[in-house]
Amino acid sequence: MVKFRLNVAIWVLLAAVVMNACNSKKHPSSLKPGKLSKKTEVVYTSKDGKPKKGKKGAKAADTPDGFAVAPYKAQAVGPGLVFIEGGRFTMGALEEDVMNSRDNRERTVSVQSFFMDETEVANIHYLEYLHYVQRDSSAEVYAKALPDTTVWFDPLSFNDSYVTYYFRHPGFRMYPVVGVSWVQANDYSIWRTNLVNSSLAGKFDSKGAQARKVGKKKGAESDATSAGGNSRPPVESGFVLPNYRLPTEAEWEYGAKAMIGTQYADENQTNQRIYPWDGSAMRNPKGRKKGQMLANFKRARGDYAGIAGKSNDGAIITEEIYSYTPNDFGLYNMAGNVNEWVYDVYRPLSYMDVKDLNPLRRDGFLDDSKRYDQKNNNSVINDKLRVYKGGSWSDVAYWLSPGTRRFLDQDSSTAMIGFRCAMISAGKNK
Repeated sequence: MVKFRLNVAIWVLLAAVVMNACNSKKHPSSLKPGKLSKKTEVVYTSKDGKPKKGKKGAKAADTPDGFAVAPYKAQAVGPGLVFIEGGRFTMGALEEDVMNSRDNRERTVSVQSFFMDETEVANIHYLEYLHYVQRDSSAEVYAKALPDTTVWFDPLSFNDSYVTYYFRHPGFRMYPVVGVSWVQANDYSIWRTNLVNSSLAGKFDSKGAQARKVGKKKGAESDATSAGGNSRPPVESGFVLPNYRLPTEAEWEYGAKAMIGTQYADENQTNQRIYPWDGSAMRNPKGRKKGQMLANFKRARGDYAGIAGKSNDGAIITEEIYSYTPNDFGLYNMAGNVNEWVYDVYRPLSYMDVKDLNPLRRDGFLDDSKRYDQKNNNSVINDKLRVYKGGSWSDVAYWLSPGTRRFLDQDSSTAMIGFRCAMISAGKNK
């Protein structure tokens, strides 16, 4: 009797599952929009113009010129990029404001998911860029793209050899490029976008589709565009990647802190982070690399690397881009090695003005440079000052905290500033 009741219960349960499956409908999604429009019941056409087979009773497209819906799996991960899942975090300086700048007070913001270069752009990558610029552009454009190698020269130091060899010698291939201004880094990002998408355009054309020509942009963008080709598939094809660009200050700081490594249970975090790792120490506290430095920085006056043969950061100046332990997002050297340009224009009051969702200061909106007394040399604020972050081989540990920020004119460069690129995540949050 008990066995009979058990069998009946199983059959009832199976029937309920089957009925539920029959009644449930699969809703269209971005990856699977269906074969016909939910609003018009007109069949979508494929990329070759032929109507897709719709449900019974659906109206077929009258002509091959119907609305085409290309197949799409997901946004491809661009070369060199790491996915960063977005979320909220406390942006701003967490250490004592020893510079008394009061320009990055703590506030809670949210950042959409995005991609970021796992490393800084190295000399070999920038030399690749120069190769294409020299091949495809004028001598004037090529000259504008060259990094300033004289940033290494100091009349009171013997750094002369770096002026000649740091950028071009094979021994420094994988070291971060320096002497690059914000404008040059931005131009590199435009060129990289076009070159990567030109490669994708070839794959798109090989499937029988026609790539669309993209017109030249004005100013510096047109120079950089000409170096990387100017044809790419339409955005609707799904073959095109969003633009490589410099990360916003919020994106950079969010990626550097990598608070994902402090989470447990439901939206709980064990601690905040002063640096891209836990704790306030600069050495690895455990494991095979216990005692080794976690970043490349200046430990004290005159101490750039520690004692030879002992556990130290191993670098008098910069170090290769894959050196040291990556943070919990898989990003290398988000503290030390070189500072990095970000997209934002500098304003001391940005933390008060910008939005709390994907914050960005792109110009003087709400905080015009006319408010600052440049005329009497009481201020340097203008719309050409750009933020850089992260600390470098020449900075003390204070500047390695992601919340600290400094600024420099967008046309200037130093031996302590490099860059990496970022990209939006189109429709992908996790």
